[in-house]
Amino acid sequence: MNLSTFFKENPRAAIAFSGGVDSAYLLYAALKEGADVTAYYVKSAFQPEFEYQDALRLAGELSAKMKVIPIDVLSDETVRKNPADRCYYCKRQIFSRILDAAAADGYTLILDGTNASDDLADRPGVKALRELQVRSPLLECGLTKPEIRRLSKEAGLFTWDKPAYACLATRIPTSEEITPEKLENTEKAEAFLSSLGFSDFRVRLFNGCARLQVKDTQTGLVLEKKEAILNALKPLYKAVFLDLETRP
Repeated sequence: MNLSTFFKENPRAAIAFSGGVDSAYLLYAALKEGADVTAYYVKSAFQPEFEYQDALRLAGELSAKMKVIPIDVLSDETVRKNPADRCYYCKRQIFSRILDAAAADGYTLILDGTNASDDLADRPGVKALRELQVRSPLLECGLTKPEIRRLSKEAGLFTWDKPAYACLATRIPTSEEITPEKLENTEKAEAFLSSLGFSDFRVRLFNGCARLQVKDTQTGLVLEKKEAILNALKPLYKAVFLDLETRP
């Protein structure tokens, strides 16, 4: 099966839309095939502002219908406690809200951007998607991440080379309580590093300290910008460390 066939068979659907590479291409492909789709963006404390702005931008460039669903993910005590399978409970909450909003708009089919490169064995959130009968066309059609990037570039989507991004909650160690302050500090720290020219990096919380994970090619930039980084991050963390085990 290819996406053209998928949308001929399923011409009306709601798309869980994050503004990332995969859901962006899925939305583009659906519109290209003439499907009646609406993009649903869930706005929560787990998503940084730039993701929201990217989602708005892409929906605007594609003239796509987009609805924003505000949600307090930390209202769920299990999500707050941050167990190893936190993603399952978070996805259940988020996609249940999308299902309700989509049903109110007359949609019975919900799609997400899971692709053929995703390691499903290591993604507890996928269990929630399957329980809620969310379908993943990119996965069903065998599209891998490199293929999606290539097709996105050919389509002129600005998201084609956007680095992979996981929600802010992933910066907090498993079993450590997630709080709004920890999420806000993470977003501020990563926004600052991004402004210095860093890309595809993480600022992880470690015993109240910031653990910087950057690409091997950008370790020199950390040293070059050391004073600026310390001045910006020390008010947010007890200390700032560079993780020598760089991001792959």
